[in-house]
Amino acid sequence: MPGEDPREAARTVTGTLETFPFLPELPARGPGADMTGRTVGLLVELYAHLEPSGWRISDRPGRDTRRARSWLSEDLDALEEFTQEDHGGRRALKLSAVGPWTLAAGLERRNGEAVLGDAGACRDVTASLVEGLRNHLADVRRRVPGTPLVLQLDEPMLTAVLLGRVPTASGYRTHGAVDRAVAEGALREITGACAAEDVPVVVHSCAPRPPFALLRRAGAAGVSFDARLLTEGEYDAVGEAVEGGTVLFAGVVPGDGPPSGGLSDPAGSVGGVRSLWRRLGLSPALLAESVVVTPACGMAGASPAYARAALAHCVRAARSLADDPE
Repeated sequence: MPGEDPREAARTVTGTLETFPFLPELPARGPGADMTGRTVGLLVELYAHLEPSGWRISDRPGRDTRRARSWLSEDLDALEEFTQEDHGGRRALKLSAVGPWTLAAGLERRNGEAVLGDAGACRDVTASLVEGLRNHLADVRRRVPGTPLVLQLDEPMLTAVLLGRVPTASGYRTHGAVDRAVAEGALREITGACAAEDVPVVVHSCAPRPPFALLRRAGAAGVSFDARLLTEGEYDAVGEAVEGGTVLFAGVVPGDGPPSGGLSDPAGSVGGVRSLWRRLGLSPALLAESVVVTPACGMAGASPAYARAALAHCVRAARSLADDPE
């Protein structure tokens, strides 16, 4: 979300998305409030500090880690304040963290190269992330007791990791492609740990070609994607995911600002979803339980006014799907 005020962001999110709010991230506050910094602050017995090139593993927690944890605590305080009164119809609260492969691609080892280039370091990061997420879920449950939780893993680099397209520090080479079974196994560690806590996991990627089948095998309950980037070649994978019970978090509303025609037609925003359903021969009755309408990606670069309008538009578009699936 845009802005630097956690109370204003929490008020907007809980007031607009009464049945399915989320814990906002406010990267405009600076490093440590960004998605990577927030997740670094969650890690257990693994620390990082900021270098000009990005987050780098450290021997001990320093100022950057403490700042990330402090901002997360502020965000949770604000969310707790605005969720004190149960809305009655709230189904879940969504939390977010960077997934193990995007974290491995963006977090540097002490030599400046990405964690991704060291299989052992990748395993250590995944294990640390699993423990950190367990602690995070427990903390949130203490603050909002009785509210079901959903975890979103942000994995915008996952496709690049699988295709061997993540550049090395020099920029002259790329890291080798990670074996799909290894990638799936790391994700399954997290989905399994969360399943033990009765927390479903949604994996988000705003990059082209999210690996629907791999994510389904890894235990993801949902896949969040930019619907504008979906190609005809991916339709079968989407259909198989839906028939297997996967929920689609369809990013149909631009996250960076209004489209040329504005946000005036909620039904039109989900027209592509209806068309996809017809092409796949899926029952319209499945729409309401199989699709969550979302912005295509984060809205930190948009104006606060647009972010509020986009969330409200998502609610109206989702209602349109539920009321008129045909």
